[in-house]
Parts: sequence; C-alpha cells; structure tokens
Amino acid sequence: MKAFVFPGQGAQFVGMGKDLYESNPKAKELFEKANEVLGFRITDLMFDGTEEDLRQTKVTQPAVFLHSVILALTMGDEFKPDMVAGHSLGEFSALVAAGVLPFEQGLKLVETRAMAMQKACEAAPSTMAAIIGLDDAKVEEICASIDGVCVPANYNSPGQVVISGSNEAIAAACEKFKEAGAKRALPLKVGGAFHSPLMEPARAELAKAIDEADFSAPICPIYQDVDALPHTDPAEIKENLVKQLTAPVRWSHIVANMVNDGMTEAMELGPGKVLQGLIGRTCRDVAVSGRQ
Repeated sequence: MKAFVFPGQGAQFVGMGKDLYESNPKAKELFEKANEVLGFRITDLMFDGTEEDLRQTKVTQPAVFLHSVILALTMGDEFKPDMVAGHSLGEFSALVAAGVLPFEQGLKLVETRAMAMQKACEAAPSTMAAIIGLDDAKVEEICASIDGVCVPANYNSPGQVVISGSNEAIAAACEKFKEAGAKRALPLKVGGAFHSPLMEPARAELAKAIDEADFSAPICPIYQDVDALPHTDPAEIKENLVKQLTAPVRWSHIVANMVNDGMTEAMELGPGKVLQGLIGRTCRDVAVSGRQ
C-alpha cells in the first residue's frame, strides 16, 4: 500500500516550485490562481525571494502548501493514494490532495492559519527546540518539570522530539536535557511556539474559519496529527484540525500506524526530504521517495 505524505513549515527553500511552474501549464495556472486569491505574487517570493522572505509564517505556510498541493494535482493518474498524512501545516495539503477541500478554499484556510499564528507569535515571544537522543517519556518528564510553558510539540521519530514554549522555559529545558544525556538540545529558528498552549488565540480564530468551510469525505483515510489515527468522517477531520494548533504532532505514531495498516511505500510531495528521513528512521522496511 502506498502513502503520500506532505511536509510542514521549515521545508521551504528559495526556488521552490519554479521548475514546476515553468514546465507544467496546469501548475502555472494554479500558481497564478493562488496569486489572485492571496492578493500578492507569492510566486515571486517562492522563486526569487530571500530566505528571510520565506521564513515569515504568513509566507512560509501558503508557499509550502502550494508547492505540495500543486504537485499532487498535476500528477494525474500517478496520484493514487491508499492513505495520506501531513506534518502540521502539511495536513492541510493532504486534505486538499485527498479531495476534502477544493484548492482555493484550502489556500484560504492556510492563509487564515498563517496570519493567526503570526499574530500569536508576535504577542508572546516564544520558540522551539529539537531534542535528540532521549525517549519520549523522558522528554515529557523534563518538560513537565519546567516552570512556564514547555511542552512536546512534534514527536518526529524515535529519539527525536521537538519541544515548544516560552523563550525562558525552552532555554531552561535545553540545559536540563543536556544534563539528562541528550545528544543535542538545539534551539530552532522559528517564529514562535507552534503546537503549544501559546497558540490558543490562533486556534480560536482558525476554528471559526474551519467551522464555516465545507469538508467532503476524502478519497482515502487521512492519518491526523492529533491522534495518529485514520479518519474519513468530515466532522471528525474538522475537529482534529482545530485541535492540531495547540496539540503535539504525533508523526512517529502516524508512521507506525500506517505501517501496521499495510504501508510499504511512501512518497513525499513538496519541498525538502524531511519526512522521507523521518519515515526511514522510524521503519527501514518502507520504500521512501519524493517529488519536488
């Protein structure tokens, strides 16, 4: 069985999607439609902007979404998933690719999410850090011992968890993780504390937009970040999508569940190869590939 997986924020790079735009007329049409919907030429920033341009949450999220979704929509009969999943923002890409949302509506939701998260980041100085070399339980235990907001945000693969919270709490936690024997406790260059309680204002704003959107049943099960389980019911998908902003991304659990349900191949659609690496570290028996 084949899964298609979609990356999240952080996978972006200058020039992303440019070859696709120039070589595929349908892709060009969709990119230009996105420029109209957003009200600015995001393609200029994607193809020829700076890394700083692309690092802004309000640009990054639509850019990664567009790259992934347009790849899926231009694959034709090659896009025949038995299951799909997306890492954080990538869950929106997976939903559009699997027919839950039309392209324009998916883009508008991503724009709403990005702007709401940008505001939440500006309101509360915060950050994230990657913890390498400790098991999940130890990461959870140390996070719980820290004063202030400090929570596991991304369970990426065995031995790799990203934590999220206030600047002071994350700095204190990184020292404790090093003392506990972590191979690395590395602060990340991100705009704020994604997938933490500090995203609550953004969650409330996004919930309204999701509630008003018209979701259809997907063409195959989508494994969602909040519980790592397959879903096909539009009401459940909506509810989980709202929870996702303040809950951890359970990616390693998603991969394990997909394997248990028969996944033998996984193709990553979008910028970078992050998910291919995470899947390979979680289960070496899965054949991984990508398209960007």
